[in-house]
Amino acid sequence: MKKNNSKIILFFTLVMTVFSLLGCGQEQKKVDQKNHPNLIVIMADDLGYVDVGFNGSEDIPTPNIDRIAQNGVKFTNGYTPYSVCSPSRAGFITGRYQQRFGYERNVQYRPKDPNMGIPPAEKTIAEILRQVGYTNGVVGKWHLGAHISKHPLKRGFDFFFGHLGGGHRYFPEELTIEDSYSISDEPLSYRTWIMRDHQPEKTEEYLTDAFSNEAVKFIEKNQNNPFFLYLAYNAPHGPLQATAKYLNRFDHIENQKRKTYAAMVSAVDDGVGRILDQLKVLGIEDNTIVFFLSDNGGPEPNNGSNNGPLREGKSSIYEGGNRVPFAMQWPAQIDPTVYEYPISSLDILPTIAALTHAPLAAEKPLDGVNIIPYIKGKKQGRPHQTLYIRKFDEDLYSVRDGDLKLVTKKKNTLKELYNLKEDLGEENDLSAVFPEEVKRLDSLRQDWDKQLIDPIFLGLKHTDRWKKRLK
Repeated sequence: MKKNNSKIILFFTLVMTVFSLLGCGQEQKKVDQKNHPNLIVIMADDLGYVDVGFNGSEDIPTPNIDRIAQNGVKFTNGYTPYSVCSPSRAGFITGRYQQRFGYERNVQYRPKDPNMGIPPAEKTIAEILRQVGYTNGVVGKWHLGAHISKHPLKRGFDFFFGHLGGGHRYFPEELTIEDSYSISDEPLSYRTWIMRDHQPEKTEEYLTDAFSNEAVKFIEKNQNNPFFLYLAYNAPHGPLQATAKYLNRFDHIENQKRKTYAAMVSAVDDGVGRILDQLKVLGIEDNTIVFFLSDNGGPEPNNGSNNGPLREGKSSIYEGGNRVPFAMQWPAQIDPTVYEYPISSLDILPTIAALTHAPLAAEKPLDGVNIIPYIKGKKQGRPHQTLYIRKFDEDLYSVRDGDLKLVTKKKNTLKELYNLKEDLGEENDLSAVFPEEVKRLDSLRQDWDKQLIDPIFLGLKHTDRWKKRLK
């Protein structure tokens, strides 16, 4: 009898093995992918608030970027946690206010300085998603430290194609420095070869096109498993350079700076279109979350950008500094909508972590939230009652609480109060009218400030050549 039982067990084992080989394993993979949506974050660099169609651009068509807002969510109050490139990206990639770990300046290009970048104790979105089986890639601008210990492949990413510094030249013939680690100079870093993982590579394409091509290849290669792609275009950050292919689209713009800027934005838009088309062709569009945003506001005088009704631009604590074009789509879960409450790039990490049940460190609480329940109406109210900015070197702060915003200057001696719902351009200072609100918001600022630390490294502005304009 025991021999018969053994034969029966062996028979069923063989049957189950055959079924597994015939497709049961593939079915499990489908279920796993459904519970682990792909994530793509497309981040432009120094893009103006109204330089996309979904925010009202009239002279720069962006039909592909607009597809994300039309197919998903247009955020009218989308923010980043800082108003210049590197700290803003540090906040996004950790889901935490970067001042909590001393990251409050644009990093210098210092390949020999292991302190210049995100501390190892802070976990990136890639390191968190790796725990639940994601393949992670970054294409484009890194700007989170040039030392080998800060390299994307050391911070949870499996693939890197891009440059380590804060910007880059776009024409391949101008990329004349093969070894990215051989220099310690910001302007020279704009001329390095592109890195593929750890190896330098001489690209032959206009840089924005090269980044789009690599992003499309990454999606195709990883289509059968959950992936995270961080596509960090350095466009339209200076230097202003575009090919005739894109410039010829904007003969209606007479201002040469604006024309070149528009051409650079159009190149990004073409790339976004190729990515969205690839998702559709591969049949993975429905279960891929795509975010589009800028790292900060446009520096209007410098690159020809347009922040529209917003006051000032890049580097400012007014709305033009960190209120940015912001949209997302997730066709399987999100119906087209316009979302009015403030959200932040800090929310991207906690959103994907919540969806995938990725483990988070209790001792490093995130400042963002999972925004999906709010967008779907399952949670009421604001994802964020309060949002903050501190600029340590300038003694500048801003606190947005509800629709009220407090701006603090000159070592906290000058305070301005605005109602953003009624005064988007921050023109009507209400501090004298509502002194109790000034006091209340300033108390919030002080409580938040106590949780922060001083910067842990000197920034780009502390170098001898920080004022030199890259032409």
